[in-house]
Amino acid sequence: MQLDPDSIYEQLEARHILQPLSAALQQAGIASAISDARCMLGIVLGRDDAVLPHEMIARWQPEQSRALEALRQRRQTGEPISRMRGWREFWSMQFMLSSATLDPRPDSETVIEVALGWARRQAPAVRILDLGTGSGCLLLTCLAELPQASGVGIDISAEALEMAAMNASQHGLAARTMFYQQDFATDLTAHGQFDLILSNPPYIPSADIEMLDADVRHFDPLAALDGGPDGLSWWRVLCPLISRLLSNSGMAFVEIGAEQGKSVVQLSAASGLVQIASFNDLSGRERCLQFQKELPS
Repeated sequence: MQLDPDSIYEQLEARHILQPLSAALQQAGIASAISDARCMLGIVLGRDDAVLPHEMIARWQPEQSRALEALRQRRQTGEPISRMRGWREFWSMQFMLSSATLDPRPDSETVIEVALGWARRQAPAVRILDLGTGSGCLLLTCLAELPQASGVGIDISAEALEMAAMNASQHGLAARTMFYQQDFATDLTAHGQFDLILSNPPYIPSADIEMLDADVRHFDPLAALDGGPDGLSWWRVLCPLISRLLSNSGMAFVEIGAEQGKSVVQLSAASGLVQIASFNDLSGRERCLQFQKELPS
């Protein structure tokens, strides 16, 4: 069945829309063409979920055909579905995004998994600091899982903090969360010390950014990606900062870039931090490091 984009269809099986759409996306080299097509149709229909081929659609309008075509063109430029929707699911929670926030990826859930494991055992009423909070996904996910915890999110971007505050409100966490617009290089000791520190800082070497996938390179904010010439610029600032802000009994969990583990451990040791463990993501790549403060013997 070939649809006329200028026609109204009183009753239409979704597969008649999905099949040509997914074929066009596949021809453009998009590996996730079938699932993307289902999500894009959901967006046009005002739904958060993906549309299945057997579903019946009532009153398919020409303006919906045009909206779907516009989404197809956007997807073929590399724009991810999450940017089209304006939100990303992370740890089974929805986080609203803007151009100023990093798009959370499943690999970052490694940090959440191990941080929560430690907090539940050691400090369920933990006070959490998220350095470079962005959408707030790391901090707010932990707060949602730890009902006695409270937290502070720091970011240099006012627009990112606006999204983080909106996400905190959306998930009923605003009363336990404070956000501040500050640079890592400023004195943050006025916030006190924290039992749990999280961070997913910019760690991509500057020269490698052009080699990233289009959905990252063109749609994530450069400030959230660029880690300087060797990818370690922010670690040189963060390691001493974490050492100052971490309580004596506290723990830090940070996300690192590819093959950065040894270098970040060296920088942390120079700042008075001791590596406790490292953790791999689902693809088997070292993704998260765990640190505590080095205490006088």
